[in-house]
Amino acid sequence: MKKQIRQFALLLLLGSTTVTLHAQEKKHITSETPAQKEKRMAWWTHDRFGMFIHWGLYALPARHEWVKHNERLTNEQYQQYFDLFNPNQFDPVSWAKQAKAAGMKYAVLTTKHHEGFCLFDSKYTDYKATNTKAKRDLVREFVNAFRAEGIKVGFYYSLIDWHHPDFTIDGVHPQRPENASDSVYARLNKGKDMNKYRQYLRNQITELLTQYGKIDILWLDFSYPGKNGKGKDDWDAVNLLKMIRKQQPGIIVDNRLNLDEYEDGADFLTPEQVKVEELAQYRGKTWETCQTFSGSWGYYRDENSWKSTHQLLELLIGSVSKGGNLILNVGPTARGVFDARAQSALGNIGTWMKGNSESIYGCTYAPENFKIPQNTMLTYNATTRRLYVHLLAYNQRLELPGYHGKVKYAQLLHDNSEVKFTAEGDNMILHLPEKQPDMEIPVVELVLN
Repeated sequence: MKKQIRQFALLLLLGSTTVTLHAQEKKHITSETPAQKEKRMAWWTHDRFGMFIHWGLYALPARHEWVKHNERLTNEQYQQYFDLFNPNQFDPVSWAKQAKAAGMKYAVLTTKHHEGFCLFDSKYTDYKATNTKAKRDLVREFVNAFRAEGIKVGFYYSLIDWHHPDFTIDGVHPQRPENASDSVYARLNKGKDMNKYRQYLRNQITELLTQYGKIDILWLDFSYPGKNGKGKDDWDAVNLLKMIRKQQPGIIVDNRLNLDEYEDGADFLTPEQVKVEELAQYRGKTWETCQTFSGSWGYYRDENSWKSTHQLLELLIGSVSKGGNLILNVGPTARGVFDARAQSALGNIGTWMKGNSESIYGCTYAPENFKIPQNTMLTYNATTRRLYVHLLAYNQRLELPGYHGKVKYAQLLHDNSEVKFTAEGDNMILHLPEKQPDMEIPVVELVLN
């Protein structure tokens, strides 16, 4: 059920990428020019790689961040997780150091997920970390630790709240009815006031944007308009976005407010858990694909479909090769540490990035006149005029179709060792070492003429 709802919601969200309105036909919320937007987002489009952190009470049941929805748990049933929440090994400095070592340049933390629990010290609710055994503002510690490592800071905030008494029951709510008739919903929602919830939402976002210094990214999640759903009117999204822009003029905001008809209703698209080949459709747009190490976002003890290092690197390289960003998620345990499997994956990515990050930062898709050789991915840095050939499958001899005369030098990126090449007609032949270098995915850097 949860998977179907998420697929439905994502179709709605990603539908924004297929809108056929021309830019001049779209409405505007602000007066920002395209040049001003490009300048505001320049660091983000350069850095390419970030860390998502999904953490909340759902780390205790450890069987999916949507456990409250999936098992139709009431607030009373869910309360035990609040009462027992005690992340006594929480060390955001360790988190930040692992993110930095992996080559991640920004990080986004779930300040509040759909369950409604706040990791920050909000004055508008008692359902917060300061009232648990943690006894402190975990968001503030996250912010301080990541900033200290030079990592830009972002906040995820759920538009949905399954704990708030005025958030109306809908088709995604844990207490959704089996019988979806209007009369049943009306009965369940008697006495609930979405106006009060909208104000609560505004108040909490204001806290996040005014009490923690400069916030680089706001990741709002998510809209699901239609019958028994919620969309822009439920959030008062236009006025909410205006408020956000006023409070943090330089902030970057995702596309899940359901403001697709506005040219400036979002800064970037958010294709979620899609395959690399599907990302080609976003070429020329501004986007970030959000992905997990395994099948869930929150800590899921018994979930074992973890991606290999090769698959994770393909996601990173593939995202950049299609002109976008990758934000890769970690779900800390209830004690506040990264799962050992996540730590291992981050370490492996970091090893690769230490030698090959030049093929990621500041890069995008290759110019049209460079064909993609078989079993490779290409990234390109327009400033340095370097083309990067990522070898997904290794062979001593690599034919680059139509490259003859376009390249003046070739080297393996991780150690800057020369790679000899010859010509066969219009093609260029790379003569690589007999044995694959000790890199999960070797990268050849081409210095272009």
